Amino acid sequence: MEYLRKKTVLKIVLILCFVLTTCGILLVYLCPETICSFNLHADSQKYPSWRKIGLKHLMAENMGKPLSFLSLPSDSQISESGFKNKLSFDEMIKDDFEFDIKGSDVIVFLHIQKTGGTTFGKHLVRDLDLEKPCKCKRGQKKCKCYRPDSQAKYWLFSRYSTGWKCGLHADWTELTNCVDTAMDQTEKEEAKRRYFYITLLREPIARFLSEFRHVQRGATWKSSRHWCGGRVPTEEELPFCYRGDDWRGVTLEEFMNCPHNLAVNRQTRMLADLTLVGCYNNSVMSHRARDLLMLASAKENLKKMSYFGLCEYQKISQYLFESTFNLHFFQPFEQFNETHSSLIMNEIDIKDLRKIRELNHLDSELYKYAKELLLARFKRLKKDDPDFQEHFQNLGIKKYALK
Repeated sequence: MEYLRKKTVLKIVLILCFVLTTCGILLVYLCPETICSFNLHADSQKYPSWRKIGLKHLMAENMGKPLSFLSLPSDSQISESGFKNKLSFDEMIKDDFEFDIKGSDVIVFLHIQKTGGTTFGKHLVRDLDLEKPCKCKRGQKKCKCYRPDSQAKYWLFSRYSTGWKCGLHADWTELTNCVDTAMDQTEKEEAKRRYFYITLLREPIARFLSEFRHVQRGATWKSSRHWCGGRVPTEEELPFCYRGDDWRGVTLEEFMNCPHNLAVNRQTRMLADLTLVGCYNNSVMSHRARDLLMLASAKENLKKMSYFGLCEYQKISQYLFESTFNLHFFQPFEQFNETHSSLIMNEIDIKDLRKIRELNHLDSELYKYAKELLLARFKRLKKDDPDFQEHFQNLGIKKYALK
């Protein structure tokens, strides 16, 4: 009896420890900043390296930033001279802001699969009205997007400019820990730069079905590295959903039922700081805690991006880009109301659509947030533009200046 009593007490203690630890992690990230405020500089003195920092030491104000941001500001985001290397939308729309294409400014395009990124990426290198346009040769995917007074320095980091320098379809975790080094290697010198992260999102069900059709036709992204925490994931952490060269001919049921399918909630995962959830090691925390942290991180990173667009709002997305960067496209963005995914959606059983929606619940929450944020930014820029009607109606037709 005494043995059973001690065993029962031990189980209760272990359960309480687990509950308290999980609650502590969620409290740090989800508690309002006004309540859960901490002193970053005091803790940075106490914990000089992120490798010595546990999840309990992460500050609410740093949600969504790579762990390297928890070191002293001079080591990552702000130098001793006050130079800040990542700018948000709110910082960019100040009256004194100007995208310095001749100086050190670099646009970094985070390209999420099946969000319209290929078309947008081509717009960036082929359709911008620039003093020195990108040099694009017929038959070659990459263009040379040099600064106006240089033949070696780039203002754009993207698939069609520098190539996949940080890996095929590199996500937020990979890019933020790679871009600076990749740019130094590309330009063959170390330099201080300001980075402007941009991306596109798409309605989750349509995006998921588009990826399904793409994979069904034989497409793979097997060469993606998924670099996180200083290494690539093991086969046990991230196994393939198929054997052989590709997943050609996969059925929708098979595509939905693979528990390791990265198509599920892809947008949330690619915008989140995965180091906060143990990268691809799902045993670090509960599935629920992992979902909550990834979604919170993805929302925070999206909010702090210089620009993002939505596939379903092409004209507004174009206006936001042009107004934010004061760079103008020669062509208006096209809104395609009928796509491969929209056609297949009419053929899918209601139960399957419901399952797709349930699987991609994080992306649905992220997209809802993104839509609200996009329209809020649009409203703000529209209010500050005295000639809005003329500018909006002439996107891709007539150049205008907001500053």
